Amino acid sequence: MGEPAGAGLLSGGSAHGGVRPDGRIGASEWPRPDRMAKSLRRIALVVAVATALSKVAGLVRQTAIAAAFGVGIVYDAYNYAYVLPGFLLVLLGGINGPFHSAMVSVLARRPREEGAHVLATINTLVGVALVGVTVLLVVAADPLITLVGPGLDGPRHAIAVLELRWMAPMALLAGLIGLGFGALNAADEFWLPSVSPLLSSLAVIAGLGLLWWQLGPAIALPEKAVLGGAVLAGSTLLGALLQWLIQLPALARQGLHQFSLSWDWRHPGVQEVLKVMGPATLSSGMLQINVFTDLFFASGIVGAAAGLGYANLLVQTPLGLLSNVLLVPLLPVFARLTAPGDRSELVTRIRQGLMASSATMLPLGALMVALAEPIVGLVYERGAFDVQAARLVGGLLMAYGVGMPAYLGRDVLVRVFYALGDGTTPFRFSMAGIGLNVVFDWLLVGGPTPWGLQLPALNFGAPGLVLATVAVNVITCLLLLLALQTRLGGLPLRRWGRDSLLLLGSAVLGGLVAWLVASTVPWPAGLVGKVLNCGLSGGLGLGAYGLLASAAGVQEARQFTVQIRRQLAQRLKPRA
Repeated sequence: MGEPAGAGLLSGGSAHGGVRPDGRIGASEWPRPDRMAKSLRRIALVVAVATALSKVAGLVRQTAIAAAFGVGIVYDAYNYAYVLPGFLLVLLGGINGPFHSAMVSVLARRPREEGAHVLATINTLVGVALVGVTVLLVVAADPLITLVGPGLDGPRHAIAVLELRWMAPMALLAGLIGLGFGALNAADEFWLPSVSPLLSSLAVIAGLGLLWWQLGPAIALPEKAVLGGAVLAGSTLLGALLQWLIQLPALARQGLHQFSLSWDWRHPGVQEVLKVMGPATLSSGMLQINVFTDLFFASGIVGAAAGLGYANLLVQTPLGLLSNVLLVPLLPVFARLTAPGDRSELVTRIRQGLMASSATMLPLGALMVALAEPIVGLVYERGAFDVQAARLVGGLLMAYGVGMPAYLGRDVLVRVFYALGDGTTPFRFSMAGIGLNVVFDWLLVGGPTPWGLQLPALNFGAPGLVLATVAVNVITCLLLLLALQTRLGGLPLRRWGRDSLLLLGSAVLGGLVAWLVASTVPWPAGLVGKVLNCGLSGGLGLGAYGLLASAAGVQEARQFTVQIRRQLAQRLKPRA
């Protein structure tokens, strides 16, 4: 199936459809192409600014944790304690998570007055289930920590159990956050959901600030580890609570909040949400189980869990920002283009999402590989975070950089299936991915057994765990693309693949430019030198990538270059 020309990164296009007999919104209620383009760009800008603020706050939070605890016992234990409540917060409460996606996919096509009843019912059903999960986390904290971290020593295990009990109520809050923010996005309110993680980061920063005010440099001493763990976990819980509370006035303002329990699970809208939410939650849950697998193998590597947390934050800062900028505006569009008559426009939008993800993630991944050491040194290397910790996190960051394009591409494809009302296909691939991840984890850390390493030549250490996840994501992304091609009756995969390879080649050369500049220029010592190294090396690498990708004839790269030139020309044009 072909695609219309002129599909830019966030350009508009025609849509077809109408108001259906049941009152749902059809694609023809969308504005004309020029207005649609402006609407998408406006939404993308709002989401970008809000997400950027949240990501910057998250980076400051992680820098504060690194300075206070380094890769020591408190933060190492925290990563095991956070894996279950954090898993639920990302899975259920995260923007673009299954709860959020299910609510957007369904409520975007239903009248506003019906949305309040659907949300109240789903909140009631999900809330009851998650109260039970919260109680389970508190009661079974000890065996659960043993399950996810069998190699932890006694002090780390005890602190992790304490931290898990503190954070257990996040299970309930996660579901309420995801459902509420999904309803707000369906009502075209994007600022609050995207900026709300800022509150979580501020709560942790405030908690650590108070602890530092009380203890000073003694905050990193082993005898203060229990107190440090309790403050870190308690402030994390407070942040989740604030994320839920802040959405309540907005829901009431949109007429989407009912302060009452509703058990109307037979309602068609509720049934539609559950139909998407169930498989989607299982699918995303299967993906998160890979995190459990990684931590299981990491428990025998000292400091690996903490290192994974620090490196993952560096990746998630740009990845989360771009994911929200791309997926939040496109998900309602996917949902409104599911009719057969809208198929051509849907294919255009899929290309838009995939090429935008490749065009942004490939150069960023190349820079993560090329500049891992100076990036980690700039962000984390202070206080308790020493050179040895920087070396560990730098290796992990390089491994994460290799797989950045697959992370976002997979998310785009999964959201298309959700919009089509199909959560089963992503779930099946995620199930297969769990098995593959276990195999790859075992192989890439040397094949550990009670009798020692069976494949020492393949022992990549902690970076091997990241590379295993990268391999699973690449395979899953390819399988989802082939399944979507079958579902839609054909996609221009050859053209998409050619453009993606051109972008990949441009990114590799851009990364090489950045590495050469970073490794050959005698940068000044200290913070100023690190800032100049990352800024100038990264800027030159990105500039080389942009020129190469544009010269290669990739449509999206050309359009982006033209936009940049126009903006520069307008700024440099003399004023009368």
